[in-house]
Amino acid sequence: MSLADQVLAVNNDLPIRTDKPVHSGKVRSVYWLTEEDSQRLIKEKGYNVKPDAPLAIMVISDRISAFDCIWHGEGGMKGVPGKGAALNAISNHWFKLFNENGLADSHILDIPHPFIWIVQKAKPVMIEAICRQYITGSMWRSYEKGEREFCGIEVPEGLTRDQKLPELLITPSTKGILENVPGVPAVDDVNITRKNIEDNFAAFNFKSTDDIAYYEKLLKEGFDVISGELEKLGQIFVDTKFEFGYVEDAQGNEKLIYMDEVGTPDSSRIWEESSYRDGKIVENSKEGFRQFLLNYFPDADILLNKDRMDERFALARDNELPESALMALSKTYTEIAEKVTGQKIVLSQNPKAEIVAILREQYDLID
Repeated sequence: MSLADQVLAVNNDLPIRTDKPVHSGKVRSVYWLTEEDSQRLIKEKGYNVKPDAPLAIMVISDRISAFDCIWHGEGGMKGVPGKGAALNAISNHWFKLFNENGLADSHILDIPHPFIWIVQKAKPVMIEAICRQYITGSMWRSYEKGEREFCGIEVPEGLTRDQKLPELLITPSTKGILENVPGVPAVDDVNITRKNIEDNFAAFNFKSTDDIAYYEKLLKEGFDVISGELEKLGQIFVDTKFEFGYVEDAQGNEKLIYMDEVGTPDSSRIWEESSYRDGKIVENSKEGFRQFLLNYFPDADILLNKDRMDERFALARDNELPESALMALSKTYTEIAEKVTGQKIVLSQNPKAEIVAILREQYDLID
C-alpha cells in the first residue's frame, strides 16, 4: 500500500445516513444525523443531552491546511499520513484531563474510531479565543513595527522575539463575519478587545456579560492544564486557540463548553524546551510547516498578504510539495501525539472501510 493510500483526504463521501448536506471544512466533515437516529442514539448510548438534541458525526481528515489553503504533495499525496489520528488523539487526551480537573465539558459525546467524533449541536460563541504566553509569529511582526497595543492590552517596551510575556495574554478575534457590530469590522478573523465583547455580548452569542469572565476563566484553566502537562514532557506551550459554545444537558440546563480541537499542533505552537534554553526554536507543531512554505516559495509575501489571495490559492493548487516535507510534518504530528498520550499512533490501512464498518455494526448509521 502506498503512502497516498493511507491518507484520508476526502471525508465527505461516506455513506452515513443523513437528510442534510454534508458540511466539509478545511479538515473536518460534518454529517448531521436524522432526528430519528439522533434520538435513538441518545437513548441507546445514554448521552447527557436533551432527548431531541441534534447529533452529528464529525470525521477528521489528513488534509493539510496552512495560510488558508489546502496543500498536496508528490505521488498523489493529498494530505499527511497520521495527521488526523494524531490530532484527534491529542484533543481527546486533553478533554479527558479537563474533565478530571473539573473544567467545562466539550461537544464530544463519543469516539467510535480514531478519525471520528459523535458530537452534539452547540450554539457557538463567535470568538476565536487566542492565548499567548510568548511573543512570536504575527504578534512579534506587529511589535517589531512599533505596535504596543494588542486587542486593547498594552504590552511593555523592550521585548525581544520569542521572549516569554510578563503574563498570559488573551487576544480574541472574530469567528466568521459579524455584521453591524459597532467598532468591529465585518471581516473574518479580525482582532477585537474585551470592551468590544462587553458592549456587544449578544452579537458574539454570549448569554450575559458574566459569561465573558467565565469564558476567560475556562481559557486560562485550559491553557494551564495543557501547559503544565507539556512542561513535564519537556515542551513549551507557546500559544493556542480555543473555541466555545452553548449546549443543554439532559435536564435542560444550559452550559458553556469547549468546542472543536484543543491543544493540538494545528491550533497551537509547541516548542522543544531544551532547544529554547539553548537559544533555538524547534517547532513541534504545524508552525514548522508554515515556515517551510515561507522558505520554499521565492515570494513569501503571497502567503502573508491577504490582498494576494488569488495568487496564494493558485500557488497551493499548482504546486506539488516534496514528499519529504509532508513526511517531516507527519513525524512532527505523530511524535508529539505519542509523547502526549503515551500511545502509539497506528496508521490505518483503510480508514474509510473501518469507519463504515463501525458505524454500521455498532451505531446502525449506514444504510
